[in-house]
Amino acid sequence: MIRRERSPSTPPTKAIGTVRDRLRGRRRFLIQAAGGSLALLFAPLPTPAQSSADPWTTLDAVLRHLLPTEPDSPGAADINALAYLRFVTDDPKVDAGERAFIVQGARWIDELSVSRYASPFADLDETGRERLLRDTARSAAGENWIATLLTYLFEALLTAPAYGGNPQGIGWRWLEYVPGFPLPGPGTRYPELPL
Repeated sequence: MIRRERSPSTPPTKAIGTVRDRLRGRRRFLIQAAGGSLALLFAPLPTPAQSSADPWTTLDAVLRHLLPTEPDSPGAADINALAYLRFVTDDPKVDAGERAFIVQGARWIDELSVSRYASPFADLDETGRERLLRDTARSAAGENWIATLLTYLFEALLTAPAYGGNPQGIGWRWLEYVPGFPLPGPGTRYPELPL
């Protein structure tokens, strides 16, 4: 194993700050690159049909497909995944690029659905949705978009109900998880705390 010697002129706190800045820069680059790749993947094909579907309707359909309700487990609808995603994307502390990436991804997948099947994504049957999502996941940008939605699905499953997901602890009960206390209430949610 090769160890790098730290320069004696660089204090440890400055070196940590520099690493953090580089990581933030890389993250921004990856998000922007993913958006550009998605634009290429989902570039409108020459077709007379264009989707005018609400991106939130499409996102709801995607979330419900990714985490369907089963007899013994809650799905996206049961955990209020769409409400939680709206809560997160409306938060001014969330990176605007990520918010745009989520919404624009919904528009692109809906346009792709209209170009391939002459129907918005939300109107496709389960097989059509599965096919379209699998095709989307074949690109790095599409895989990133789906992974981002899955991350928010798991957050909605595990979050405190005060944040809009996991109503009445349905996800906790399903996983037999006991949350820490005290739980946040409407007056103690993080966006309402002073900075």
